[in-house]
Amino acid sequence: MTPDELLDIAMAVSEAARPVPLGYFRKPLEIIAKADESPVTVADRETERVMRALLAERVPDHGIFGEEHGRERLDSRFVWVLDPIDGTKSFITGFPLFNNLIAVLDQGRPVVGVVDTPAIGERYHAARGKGAWFNGQRINTSGCTSLAEAVVYMAGHSPADPAEAARFAHLEDKGRLQRRGYDAYVYALLAAGHLDLMVETDLQPYDHLALVTLIEEAGGAITDWSGNPLGLDSRGDVLAAATPELHAEALAVLAPA
Repeated sequence: MTPDELLDIAMAVSEAARPVPLGYFRKPLEIIAKADESPVTVADRETERVMRALLAERVPDHGIFGEEHGRERLDSRFVWVLDPIDGTKSFITGFPLFNNLIAVLDQGRPVVGVVDTPAIGERYHAARGKGAWFNGQRINTSGCTSLAEAVVYMAGHSPADPAEAARFAHLEDKGRLQRRGYDAYVYALLAAGHLDLMVETDLQPYDHLALVTLIEEAGGAITDWSGNPLGLDSRGDVLAAATPELHAEALAVLAPA
């Protein structure tokens, strides 16, 4: 299948999933603690069920790596990586910047990415070689090449690993403006040119793989903290930048002492 064909299916999956969390948003919910102590709701699980049902109908031989309902056929050429509600803590506290994330991998490489923010009606998408888009309009990163001039976002929590926390601290107070941020929406804003750098860790593949094609097709760069491409076996540390030059400068700052 071509990236265009895969994107058409991904957009259909995103459209089918969009109303599910909105039916639960800002209403009483049963909150369930997962093994890693992160919260999950009925909305997360129902949203992923809807996504999987459409994929079973359209591409039954493709693999799926989902946050809530597990993994299947990961040896397939095409693997769909699903996060039904990225930002569950935002969702359960009534904050509207939660997302639905879809990535498609072709032999392990991300070729399609969709970030949908249903509560505010925003959808960002990209397919390899086709550019990055926001609600039908082409988007590009800011073009910023200097860390000193960059708008820098950092994860709202420091890494759990002490060595990673020390590396993370090297970026504190860098840039002309710095804020703390969470979840995929920040990366979507980076792709659209509103900020320049995002650094985060302790992520799962379903948290970051939908972002790869979006950032790269918008003109940016995104890897782990060692400069390696992101994939299903990534460690969970992510650095995204508006340009390869800015990415390289930030990567040097993040390097172990």
